[in-house]
Amino acid sequence: MYLKLYFPSFQRYFREWGVSEMRNGESIALKDLPYLEFLRFKTVLQDAVRTGNRILGLWAVPSGKEYSMFGAILYPSTQSVEILHSTVEKTYPSLTLDLPCLHWFERDLSERFGMIPQEHPWLKPIRFYKGEVGKVEFFQVMGEEVHEVAVGPVHAGVIEPGHFRFQCYGEKVFHLEISLGYQHRGVERALTNGPNERSIHYAETLAGDTTIGHTTAYALLMEGLSGLLPSLHSEWIRAISLELERLANHIGDIGALSGDIGFLPTQSYCGRIRGDVLNLTALLCGNRFGRSLVRPGGVRYTIERERLDILRGKLREIENDTISAIELFFETPSVRARLEGTGIVPTDVARELGLVGVAARASGIPMDIRKDLPWGFFRIQSPSVGVHPSGDCYARAFLRWVEIQESFRFLHRITESFPEESSMKETFPSIDSGTRTYPFLLPDTLGIGITEGWRGEIFHVAATDREGKFAWYRVFDPSFHNWIGLAYAMRGGEISDFPLCNKSFNLSYCGHDL
Repeated sequence: MYLKLYFPSFQRYFREWGVSEMRNGESIALKDLPYLEFLRFKTVLQDAVRTGNRILGLWAVPSGKEYSMFGAILYPSTQSVEILHSTVEKTYPSLTLDLPCLHWFERDLSERFGMIPQEHPWLKPIRFYKGEVGKVEFFQVMGEEVHEVAVGPVHAGVIEPGHFRFQCYGEKVFHLEISLGYQHRGVERALTNGPNERSIHYAETLAGDTTIGHTTAYALLMEGLSGLLPSLHSEWIRAISLELERLANHIGDIGALSGDIGFLPTQSYCGRIRGDVLNLTALLCGNRFGRSLVRPGGVRYTIERERLDILRGKLREIENDTISAIELFFETPSVRARLEGTGIVPTDVARELGLVGVAARASGIPMDIRKDLPWGFFRIQSPSVGVHPSGDCYARAFLRWVEIQESFRFLHRITESFPEESSMKETFPSIDSGTRTYPFLLPDTLGIGITEGWRGEIFHVAATDREGKFAWYRVFDPSFHNWIGLAYAMRGGEISDFPLCNKSFNLSYCGHDL
């Protein structure tokens, strides 16, 4: 049976200005969320960003003729999240003018609900909630010999659809506008009124290459809303699987960058090595992407000592192959020359735009949820966080190599010991057993779940109704924060730099569109 947390431990403490404070994976009764007048709401957000903290998300929920607006601030110094709550009318003073990092969030609110942030600098849809898919009025640069180059949404290869519109003068790019929304599936809407038998599968496929990252965030949220407490053994397996997911994707990305440069040795090796890492995830649960592994309350599979020994041995072999392939890449002068100085996002711009994950760390910003807001096994041990100051394609590639090496070290370290299963015979009911596959949730309660996926921070937030069902569910994938960073990186560059810049960010279309 599930281990239970006592619900009184969920009661949050409040700062003197009346904002709720939570740890990762906790919940708070909606009635305990203190209300802030909009001006105070804005001031708290501004003060938080000014003092070096960051905004995890901004979202709204229709409430009669008004809208309940929520904001989430991460305070790394206290490893806590504060939830802000206010009310606005359909037309309200834009937050973007003072907080550029909220630019994309306010466009999202306008698209979803028709809300109008007054004086927003660029209020246009970021997807296609309404109207014809693909019909967009693009920004134009006027002038003699200025021309447009359109790429996508259909690309030459097995790749998700997205449209890129370049305003160029010869080879020089004045402006890149990115049009997304072709992958919109209505997942958040499908999660509303859950949880049900399908909810876990929606979580696993929010972004197909980030199954563990998103499913763990979903599980954390569910555990906070239900009182489930995973065993240490389960948390250990979750940490292993998350780092394997990071390894597979970072190795694959360096291989893809090699291909765009035309450096074939590393491209060939990394493609194969990525598959080897995915096979280790399959060793854990039978699926190379980790589906069916993580569940609210724990995991569906355990690791016995024999399989752990196999995993450790394979991990050593893969590490040796990875070192040979990637060191060759970074030691080659022509590779460095192609990456260095290409697609620069300065530190102050990255901070102002609200970039996260590798994109932020490559611009010198030390942020990582495993350190800033640890959960599960990462509260016991966590990897080191690397940064690079240059903010170019080289930095984004090199940070991946730094994180690959750190993930190997971390995995070797945590697999030396073997947390026992304790009394955990069945952490989650079997899907095939005909039993209930989701827990009961506290009614009228807000919960959060935040993880550091391989692209960056993943934020799940939801509130239940009086029946204990999701009244609403919001997901902020790292790509939601970072697409605007790719657009900025291309300014003043050459159009031939786009494949490198694009791969150095490697953002998700479906993770953004949801």
